[in-house]
Amino acid sequence: MAGEPDSVPPGVDIKRANTARVYDYWLGGRHNFLADQDLGRAISAVDPIVRAGARANRAFLGRAVRFLSAAGIRQFLDIGSGIPTQGNVHEIAQHADPTARVTYVDIDPVVIAHSTAILGGNANAAVIEADLRYPERILRHERTLEMIDFSQPAGLLLVAVLHFIADADDPGRLVAALRDALAPGSYLVLGQGTNADKPVVAQAFEKVYNRSVSTSIHMRSRAEILRFFDGFELVEPGVTYVSQWRPDSPGDVPADPSQFANLVGVARKR
Repeated sequence: MAGEPDSVPPGVDIKRANTARVYDYWLGGRHNFLADQDLGRAISAVDPIVRAGARANRAFLGRAVRFLSAAGIRQFLDIGSGIPTQGNVHEIAQHADPTARVTYVDIDPVVIAHSTAILGGNANAAVIEADLRYPERILRHERTLEMIDFSQPAGLLLVAVLHFIADADDPGRLVAALRDALAPGSYLVLGQGTNADKPVVAQAFEKVYNRSVSTSIHMRSRAEILRFFDGFELVEPGVTYVSQWRPDSPGDVPADPSQFANLVGVARKR
C-alpha cells in the first residue's frame, strides 16, 4: 500500500510497525503501511539480503506443503500464517487435492481481516484469531474442529513464528502440546531464525527489529531448534538452512546458505 489506506480495521495501530506487515513488504505484498515500509528498509540496511531471505522462506513453505501433499496429508494447521500472498498453503494444497482443508491461525487483526476476505467462498479454508502461546485455544476452537480431524494425520506448520515466542513462554512446551494433539503419521513443518553461524549479524538484526516492532524476535541456536522436533522423526535432509531443504534446483542454493539465517525442517510423528 502506498501511504495510509482509507479503511483500517478497528484497533489496528498503523503508526507502529507490525511483524506480519513488514514480512508482507519484503515479499512485495500490498498489505503494509508506511511504518512497516520504513522498518523494512531499515532492517534491509543492516541485512541487505533480508528480502531475498523472506522469499526463500516462502519458497520453502511451498516445497514443504507439496511434500506433505504427496505424502497423503489433506488437512493443514498453519499457525502464525501471516498476511496471505501468492502461493498460500491452501492454494498449494488444494491444487494437489481440491478437498484439502486448511486452517490459518494468526494473532494480528490485519492478517485476520485480509485472510477472511481472500478466503471468502472457499469452504475448505478458514482463518481464526488465536495466540500460539495458548495452544489449547487453537486446538479447541470451533473452526479448527470443523476443519481438522485430529484422529487423522495432519500437517502442522510453524514457519517463521517460534522466533516470536520468548523463552519465558517455553516454546518447547507449546510445540509439544500441539504435537500431542496430532495423530501418528502427522507432519511438523518448522522454521526458526538462528544465530548459529553469524551471531554478530543476528544480534544487529534483533536490535533493529526489536526496538521498532511490538513483537520481539528471538534468534536460537541449532541445538535449541532441534529440540522442537522431539517426538518426531526428521525426514531428509534434516534441519538445514532454508534454501537447502529439497531445493527445486541446485541454482536456488546460494554459495553461503547461512546467509539466510533461518533453519528449517520437516518431520513425521511416530
